[in-house]
Amino acid sequence: MKVLEKHPMIMIIIGVIGISVSAIFVKYSDAPSVVTAAYRILWTVGIMSPLVFGSREVRKEMKQTDKKTIVLCGVSGMFLAFHFVAWFESLNQTSVASSTAIVCTEVIWVALGFVLFLKGKMGRGAIFSIAITVLGSLLIAFSDYSAGGDNLYGDGLALAAAVFSAIYTLIGREVRKGMSTTSYTYFVYVFCALTLCVSAAAAGIPFTGYGVRSVLVGLLLAVFSTLLGHSIFSWCLKYLSPSFVSASKLCEPAVAALFAAFLFGEIPVLLQVIGGVITIGGVLLYSKVEKNQ
Repeated sequence: MKVLEKHPMIMIIIGVIGISVSAIFVKYSDAPSVVTAAYRILWTVGIMSPLVFGSREVRKEMKQTDKKTIVLCGVSGMFLAFHFVAWFESLNQTSVASSTAIVCTEVIWVALGFVLFLKGKMGRGAIFSIAITVLGSLLIAFSDYSAGGDNLYGDGLALAAAVFSAIYTLIGREVRKGMSTTSYTYFVYVFCALTLCVSAAAAGIPFTGYGVRSVLVGLLLAVFSTLLGHSIFSWCLKYLSPSFVSASKLCEPAVAALFAAFLFGEIPVLLQVIGGVITIGGVLLYSKVEKNQ
């Protein structure tokens, strides 16, 4: 562990790979998007439960959590569920490169939500960054529209997934002010799992019958994308600056696209690449603007 503390970049690389392979794993699932998402979160809850209930401090905090906070965690979990379903379905309709690039615009929607609903302020630099990001996303959409098929629909789902994730993040930003990360994420994951299971049942979608591979995909998503992905980035915040950690996440579209090109033969066209670079560039620029504010 001391080696990793001295060389946190090792963990950054593992984290980038962890979040990048999530799109690849989803492609291998034979289950509907809502079921794949449910498998992922149920595995995550199962892995976390012994750690959560094995800690006296966490149990005490969860027991003392007020009803308003629990309700907010519930709403946050619902939007996280919507995010997973929209994004997983997006990956079934469009390329990994387009979907991951558009989903990465979440930070832009968080900024807009912060201004509109939490009375935050936004300078010219932030507005310019958002404009660049929107331009990049439009280029991706135009490229996919020209390609025909359901690609444009997939882009729309990726955009919806980014917005849903932004709402989840904004709620978490407020709730986390008086709550530990462990308690918050556990509550959210439980409500997310319930939302996904109820949604599947309401839609008449069977929860089983998709083979062992789909269940295994859920486990791989839980381990690599959640625990070895997002959790590692949280750990890295102790040793690296938040701006660097956030910027490193923007490697996901490029790494995921490389995996998709090798495994599925998804070779992005030039306009798609340009749109992706501009989109990620806009997000990166916004991250720097936010740091300097």
